[in-house]
Amino acid sequence: MPIGSAMATAPRHVSPVRNPLRHRPSSPLNPLAARLHSAAHIHATTATAITTVVSTRTHLSNLDRLLQKKQPVAPPPPPQPAPDPVVEDDRDPRDSPFSFSVLHRTGSCLLNALNLPSALFLPSSSTQQAEEISPRSLTHLRRLLSNSNRQSPRGIIAPRWHQYHGAADWDGLLDPLDHDLRRELIRYGEFAQATYHAFHSNPTAAPPDRPRAVVLPDRSYRVTRNLFATASVELPPWVDTVAPWMMTATPTSWVGYVAVCDNEREIQRMGRRDIVIALRGTSTCLEWAENFRTWLVPIDEEEQEAEEEESSEGEQTEKPRGTVPKVECGFRSLFKTAGPDAPSLSSMVAEEVRRLMEQYAGEELSITVVGHSLGAALAVLVADELAASVSPHVPTAVFSFGGPRVGNQAFADRVERRAVKVLRVVNAHDLVTRVPCVLPARADGYAHVGRELRVDNRMSPYLRPDADAACCHDLEAYLHLVDGFMATNCPFRSDAKRSLARLLSQQGTNVKELYVSKARDLRLRPAGSFARCNSGQLPSPSSTY
Repeated sequence: MPIGSAMATAPRHVSPVRNPLRHRPSSPLNPLAARLHSAAHIHATTATAITTVVSTRTHLSNLDRLLQKKQPVAPPPPPQPAPDPVVEDDRDPRDSPFSFSVLHRTGSCLLNALNLPSALFLPSSSTQQAEEISPRSLTHLRRLLSNSNRQSPRGIIAPRWHQYHGAADWDGLLDPLDHDLRRELIRYGEFAQATYHAFHSNPTAAPPDRPRAVVLPDRSYRVTRNLFATASVELPPWVDTVAPWMMTATPTSWVGYVAVCDNEREIQRMGRRDIVIALRGTSTCLEWAENFRTWLVPIDEEEQEAEEEESSEGEQTEKPRGTVPKVECGFRSLFKTAGPDAPSLSSMVAEEVRRLMEQYAGEELSITVVGHSLGAALAVLVADELAASVSPHVPTAVFSFGGPRVGNQAFADRVERRAVKVLRVVNAHDLVTRVPCVLPARADGYAHVGRELRVDNRMSPYLRPDADAACCHDLEAYLHLVDGFMATNCPFRSDAKRSLARLLSQQGTNVKELYVSKARDLRLRPAGSFARCNSGQLPSPSSTY
């Protein structure tokens, strides 16, 4: 073929002269060619990427305009069968007492009810979170909200029982709280709780008519005598027109009991045979009337008679202030007054303790007086008299919960001189522990006795921070706080074992709504002993003064 014809068939836009660097293979000996080739490749790739991004944006814009068009309405789903009815209390737990309603819930709802983190504070609503909760946390929550108390194991305190009984004024045992002392405090507090259950189950029984059935929280003890207190206050005549039911109230009421440990194994654990005197708080209208007689009177009868004679004769003998032991008039009246069918509380306690000491002569003995509210005040009077007249060589201790002031500083000094050890458990927000009021202008005013263990209901993760005065003074709330107390300004004890069921049944309006609802979801019911504790004259038997 001729060369001219071949050149005629070639396209005119193609230059016959080509760039020698374009198709020349790169070589390590020719770095300039390699750089030019790489730059050309990057330029082509970038142009392709920009074109792809523009194309993608265009497609997304078209898709967005398409989705904004009106879509056809889907037909409604077929009706589902109605769920099983749920039977529960319609009332707000903040406005009404707690009620253990039986809820007919499904298994998934029960799982959601238990869906709490390990801290037990955060509510949850997803199945995934429920699966993440350990079985140990779920078991702990069930146990706290159940009716069965899982108490801490009792340690052997025989070598140190004198210290736990206050021989050294509980030095080194209160802050932080010794775990064995905590267990003993709760145990003795339950003895006082038993007095409320026994009284409110049959509040109208007369003293000599029938013996009182007392269910003790500790089977190692047995009741040896029932105790009664008589009010000497006379109500004014106008009360008959305002509240005639108060005029028919009997002045003498069952107030507590004396019990003694009879179990040899428990005696070995404690290191001695223990005699317990348990006293309840205010539960009758006449006892309330006695509480308001807040002026100080001499505790001894001789001093009382001498003071009455001086006032009747008009003599103004000057005596040094603060030298005569005095106590509140109403407390002394309930302690010293004898009824028409029963001796005074003072005589009954002294007689029974003397009998038990003769029966168990030669053994290691201790006397423990425990009381709540009014019972705490009477417990101090009982211990003071026993230490002087009945058992000067037997250690006597008082464990009081929510107790008011009892007497003046001279009386407090006398109690300490008689080697009576008093440990007062005080809630920081309990108003009863601040009465009767102290008048700064008077040198002979009221003073507390003994050591103080201060707890705070606002440290509990279960109680509302704005709990009312009744909750702050409630005995079950006190035991709950002692069970969770570790030390001052420390968080609530995470391994506290005391059940919340009784606290829910008596102070449900003061328990956080989370735990009220969880208890309902767990279908809890109050046990028989718990249900009876509100059957007396007052809504909450342990929230009285």
